[in-house]
Amino acid sequence: MTSRTAVKSGDSGLEGQLGATTSISEYLALHESKSLLRFITCGSVDDGKSTLIGRLLHDSKLLLDDQLATLESDSRRFGTQNGEIDFALLVDGLAAEREQGITIDVAYRFFGTEQRKFIVADCPGHEQYTRNMATGASTADLAIVLVDARKGLLTQTRRHSYIVSLLGIRHVILAVNKMDLIDYDQATFERIAEDYQQLAERLGIENVHSVPLSALKGDNVMSASTQMPWYQGDSLLGLLETIDVSRAESKQPFRLPVQWVNRPNQNFRGFSGQVASGEVRVGDEVIVLPSGTRTRLASVINPQGESSSAREGEAVTVTLADEVDVSRGDVIAATSHPPEVADQFASHVLWMADTPLLPGRGYWMKIGSQTVAAQITEIKHRVDINSQKLLAAKRVNLNEVAYCNLMLDQPIAFEPYADNRTLGGFILIDRQSNATVGCGTIDFALRRATNIHWHQLEIGRQTRAAIKGQNPSCLWFTGLSGSGKSTIANLVDRRLHTMGYHTYILDGDNVRHGLNKDLGFTDEDRVENIRRVAEVAKLMVDAGLIVLVSFISPFRDERRMARELFDDGEFLEVFVDTPLELCEQRDPKGLYRRARAGEIPNFTGISSPYQPPEHADIHLQTADLTTEQSVELVTSRLLGQTDPS
Repeated sequence: MTSRTAVKSGDSGLEGQLGATTSISEYLALHESKSLLRFITCGSVDDGKSTLIGRLLHDSKLLLDDQLATLESDSRRFGTQNGEIDFALLVDGLAAEREQGITIDVAYRFFGTEQRKFIVADCPGHEQYTRNMATGASTADLAIVLVDARKGLLTQTRRHSYIVSLLGIRHVILAVNKMDLIDYDQATFERIAEDYQQLAERLGIENVHSVPLSALKGDNVMSASTQMPWYQGDSLLGLLETIDVSRAESKQPFRLPVQWVNRPNQNFRGFSGQVASGEVRVGDEVIVLPSGTRTRLASVINPQGESSSAREGEAVTVTLADEVDVSRGDVIAATSHPPEVADQFASHVLWMADTPLLPGRGYWMKIGSQTVAAQITEIKHRVDINSQKLLAAKRVNLNEVAYCNLMLDQPIAFEPYADNRTLGGFILIDRQSNATVGCGTIDFALRRATNIHWHQLEIGRQTRAAIKGQNPSCLWFTGLSGSGKSTIANLVDRRLHTMGYHTYILDGDNVRHGLNKDLGFTDEDRVENIRRVAEVAKLMVDAGLIVLVSFISPFRDERRMARELFDDGEFLEVFVDTPLELCEQRDPKGLYRRARAGEIPNFTGISSPYQPPEHADIHLQTADLTTEQSVELVTSRLLGQTDPS
């Protein structure tokens, strides 16, 4: 297929670019050597983002016959330009987008000119799709922020500009669109440009270029407009072709996150990945982190074969001079300036899930090629993205940004996001659904991560357990209020005591009189309640005790977090499974009656959910078991005796 629009000499279409070459292979070689610019368009609803991208694609003369025919047909069916070509339809691909005339999902498009290749992401303007916009911005080098010349800077303009700043985009083109609707007024453009410059300075955006244009009419998009002779700057395309967006990574020391240990046979062991920053040569000394092992680079292999060096952005396999233990997620770095290693950080987090972020809840964190267990230990404050005000918060909801302390289960090599996107940016993953629930940027390591070390004790758990003649363990009783958890736990404790075992009970009500008396019953406080108790239970097991924990503990995530504190075989989850109707009939404290009357908020089973265990170690269906039978099942399993049934 060929382009319907005729291509003249000097045009940026395929035929125009082939004019100076003699073969397809030469053209492809020329194309590969061009620099690539990734950019996004963002701004408020109906500012003309999709129209602008459509205009760029159309006027670059890279549309094929069938695409043009489809565009003309869709413009008549869905267009908003009275039957004329609606360029926005080139990008708005979802049915809902065309019906509503808005952008919902991020749309990626590729185009090129003689000077440069481009990948553009059209990001949605609605507030509820902020997470989609952040996805598009995460890989961009430049942002085009569109502003309707009739409206000036709006709330969503400020919101998107904040996210642009948060995700490290330091080059912005302010496109003041729809100038044709204000008769190309210079004073209006200059006022909007000055307002945005002040906003950019507050947000730390270093480079801003302002362009007055009309995406619909094409003014100042591909070339200078005769309608605005007072504007002496470059057109939008001119800026895109010439702007220097080289990032700090190219000037940083060498960093190679290992994605794959390449072992095709017993004679070769290489380490594959994409160079995140810097350059390295064969023979250079390198360090493997977090282990800290030093060695030298023996060889570099890229898709073309062996090479003497590797630089930022290249996908390579390297071999090392010595036999060194290197795994996926490790970082091979320059010894002269190695990255830091830590397990606690201060970071900004943008939340992308419907369920809120709660401190103390466990997530997977993926950073570079490494995946580790993580939890938010503290929310320092929430950021009002619209006004950039700092607000107190105990949770983070969908599309909100917060400044948090983050703790990992193991040290990792990292760099601040401002210095290195690959080693400073991360995503958070739900441990049940494996869905991406948040993204974030690391600012710095907390001092406690390097100043506090685990002190090795001479007398350990096994020694303390041996003197007691028992295997230390944790029995975690979970179930609804009134299910019989405390009753069964107390009777198990009594039986173990008569048999000579050393035990202790941590009961939910008792602990709230002391250790957790500052906590309420919101989801956030429930998470912290379980976190504290799990840590106390861990200490008791370290002391050689058999500890019985009797807590409602309604959330699976927190019960999983508690289990992961213990070694294999030390933690037994006991699900005291009693139907809600039976719990309400018992109701020894009258709590269900009050909860049904609305007198007790956040009551588990009534106004707050209970997530039953999916794979409990011991399942007590108390409607079919006597209390004594339940006690016998628990003690038999704990002591490894034969099940009496």
